[in-house]
Amino acid sequence: MQVTLERSNLLKALNHVHRVVERRNTIPILSNVLLRAEAGGLMLKATDLDLEIQEKVPAEVGSEGGTTVAAQTLYDIVRKLADGAEVSLETDTEGRTLAVKSGRSNFSLQVLPEVDFPDLTVGEFQVSFHIAGDDLRGLIDRTQFAISTEETRYYLNGIYLHLVTVGDAKMLRAVATDGHRLAQAQLPAPAGLDTMPGIIVPRKTVGELQKLLDGAEGDVAVEVSDNKIRARTGEVVLTSKLIDGTFPDYVRVIPQGNDKILKVERGAFSDAVDRVSTVASERGRAVKLALADGNLVLSVNNPDSGTATEELGVDFDAEPIEIGFNAKYLLDISAQLKSGSAVFKLADPGSPTLIQDDEDANALFVLMPMRV
Repeated sequence: MQVTLERSNLLKALNHVHRVVERRNTIPILSNVLLRAEAGGLMLKATDLDLEIQEKVPAEVGSEGGTTVAAQTLYDIVRKLADGAEVSLETDTEGRTLAVKSGRSNFSLQVLPEVDFPDLTVGEFQVSFHIAGDDLRGLIDRTQFAISTEETRYYLNGIYLHLVTVGDAKMLRAVATDGHRLAQAQLPAPAGLDTMPGIIVPRKTVGELQKLLDGAEGDVAVEVSDNKIRARTGEVVLTSKLIDGTFPDYVRVIPQGNDKILKVERGAFSDAVDRVSTVASERGRAVKLALADGNLVLSVNNPDSGTATEELGVDFDAEPIEIGFNAKYLLDISAQLKSGSAVFKLADPGSPTLIQDDEDANALFVLMPMRV
């Protein structure tokens, strides 16, 4: 194969695909990126056997063909080349090395044959739909922070995407939980979702999709089967296995009867939590909220470093209550609220609290309290 293309196009594509590659691999070819010169451009593909990303970039193709080369090495080389440079990629006649040339820079890299590169066998997708990139990114942003990292509860290691009916409207809902907090976001279901099964999209796939959607314009084409998901935005195609498990009945943990209502200015609350948690221990991160007569006192007591308190005027006229939360979890949730006010629905110091955006009914968060 022989192909010439702009360094910026090659770097952008490598930046997308090389992240999938695991740094330490027992299977050498999984450290490689597949390069295939074909009519119209250069196709790049990388996989870890669970997730695959491919992208096609415009290029001047001298001769078609394909090979695989160390993804990280090629990325580092291209990254260090001069802006605006042209890059030439050419395999030798025996297909054992890849020459990378740009200006006066020349590299000769060892390769592995294209035929050995694994293909994430797709099968047939039963469901396909289009969704605005911003909408899909919004669902991910508002829930991904609550994904569990505990490998023993593997079915919580992703975002649960499923179809629900709210009133007369069908909604596409995303849910994530780690047992300490739960995040739920939804939007009107795009056309074509009627037969979509509930699916759990793995944490790594969620992260890659989030990066691909950053700055992407237009719609994303999504296809779903019983065990895989594929998303296409522009020239980038992401294909991933789904988590084979059953997501728990999360509706049961969303409190319904919490009658102590706190309304607080979101920015002021977030800043106050951030300030008082400065003296909190890294392990505990507990901040106490004491509510009474329109006043909120946030306090942290750390025997190793000291104490901190801050008062805020709030909208609260229920019975006084003291309750503790993990400061980081409070900040994570506050960051996902879009309006100026946060609404906390509390029951007692030992029961889960419901947190909502004052002006957005399509997102809710549940937070378990801590002992303080």
